[in-house]
Amino acid sequence: MKRAVFMACALVSLPIGARGEGTVGLDRVVEGQMDIDEASRASQQRVNELDDDTNALLSEYRRAVADAESFTAYADQLSLQVQSQNDEMASMDRQLAEVDETSREVGPLMARMLDTLDQFVALDVPFLLDERRVRVKRLKEMMGRADVTISEKYRRIIEAYQVEMDYGRTVEAFEAKQGDGPDARTVQFLRIGRVGLLYQTLDEKETGFWDVTSGSWVVDDSYAGSFKEGLAVARKTRAPELLVIPVPAATGAQS
Repeated sequence: MKRAVFMACALVSLPIGARGEGTVGLDRVVEGQMDIDEASRASQQRVNELDDDTNALLSEYRRAVADAESFTAYADQLSLQVQSQNDEMASMDRQLAEVDETSREVGPLMARMLDTLDQFVALDVPFLLDERRVRVKRLKEMMGRADVTISEKYRRIIEAYQVEMDYGRTVEAFEAKQGDGPDARTVQFLRIGRVGLLYQTLDEKETGFWDVTSGSWVVDDSYAGSFKEGLAVARKTRAPELLVIPVPAATGAQS
């Protein structure tokens, strides 16, 4: 009986030991699983971090690619602008060379134009001589000035020519000196284009005209009436009409 009891006790005590070891093993299994879960969470977190880093790098790469494309396009545009500027500079260089050549050619041309104008005034009907001579003189003085551009010099010369051309198609009355020195006197002049130049003393007692053929003044009171009519036309107090004035006879060309 005692042995049987002992055996029973032994049988009863065995499961108790087995339960202790099972609990420890289960704890170990749970702890291992927890460690695995923790490692898994850490791995997942690392994966997420790596994914975020990858996305950030990808975005940065895309921005870099976009910036590179933008810089390339901008560089191409700048290259075109630089080429255009180089072409423009080359064109300006050519134009400057042409300007230098033109300046060398235009300078003598303008000098000849002024000489021609000076001679024309000297040989023309003698009206407003002081004014016209001063104009030519100032133009010649201007030619030596460095502060006046070639284009401005040319413009003023053309302007002087235009003034002389206008004299040929206008009617004008003015007072001026006739003659030189102590014999000079103030008279009333009537210029009808370049066809006729008449004068009349201020007391209206003497009338005459410029004789182109002889190059001198001729007294002829028969033109006193025409002078008064022309004077009224010049002053715009009378409508233009046919005037009787002395006209030089045409001369044939000499061979």
